[in-house]
Amino acid sequence: MTHASRTRRSTGAIVGLLLAVSALLPAASPAIALTPNGCHTAAESSAPASTDARGRPSWANGEPNVDAAYRAELARLGNGGGNKPPGGGGPPAVTSGTINVYFHVIHSGTTGQLNAGTVNAQMTALNDSFAGSGWSFSLVATTYTNNATWFNGMESASTEAAAKSALRQGTADDLNVYSANLPNYLGWATFPSSYTSNPDDDGVVILYTSVPGGSELNYNEGETLVHEVGHWMGLYHTFQGGCSKSGDLVADTPAERSPAYGCPVGRDTCRASGVDPIHNFMDYTYDSCMDHFTTGQDGRMDSQFSTYRYGK
Repeated sequence: MTHASRTRRSTGAIVGLLLAVSALLPAASPAIALTPNGCHTAAESSAPASTDARGRPSWANGEPNVDAAYRAELARLGNGGGNKPPGGGGPPAVTSGTINVYFHVIHSGTTGQLNAGTVNAQMTALNDSFAGSGWSFSLVATTYTNNATWFNGMESASTEAAAKSALRQGTADDLNVYSANLPNYLGWATFPSSYTSNPDDDGVVILYTSVPGGSELNYNEGETLVHEVGHWMGLYHTFQGGCSKSGDLVADTPAERSPAYGCPVGRDTCRASGVDPIHNFMDYTYDSCMDHFTTGQDGRMDSQFSTYRYGK
């Protein structure tokens, strides 16, 4: 990874959101779920608390993995319900840089075998989304693994661990992306703070049909990876903490009581701080609805990357 100082811009990049596709959540790393009508639903998962998951209908159970990471951070901050802190804390060591990307295409025969043009289109979507943040992503290697068990079984914790252990490259500040068939999810990601406890698990897993031009209706512009990389850089969902003062631990994201789906312009679920941030990459709206990170989110990514990833 290379780095350079920069001045943050008020609007960030474009980042995507993850949704899953099936009704049941298996015991695996958490992810996003999508119903036939495009709605997210609540789901339980045995995946580690370090990963992000978007569940299926009703959100009755929420996302226990993300919630656990959030509660742990509140405890570390001594901020059990206090005000939102600005950005991610003290001055970051780095505020911009080029992050190496290892893109692992896991496929079963020709199914899921993303070609170079598709991988490059996904990288373009990722870089376009982060363009205002000072962070960019350089594709340094694309690997192809023809393994039906891995392709169809990444929602199993043991299968995911086997695949990542064999394929992962680089260190804490290198991004590893795995594309595969995820029956119940759009994708998931590990958080920066979890790297030291399980380096092999670090990275982002995405549904192979969520890439630009893919077949996942409303989630095929590449924003699933953008959303998940937001988590990999340390961001929570905009609706984290609901209408509480702590919220998503970023000062300039309006409070949001619950996830937004589709693109509900004007939605306002909390009394204070403006309308819901439905266009933010860290909500659950359609790819076409999302278009920015905030300055505060940018600052938090800088701080989280500096603390947990830079030079590690």
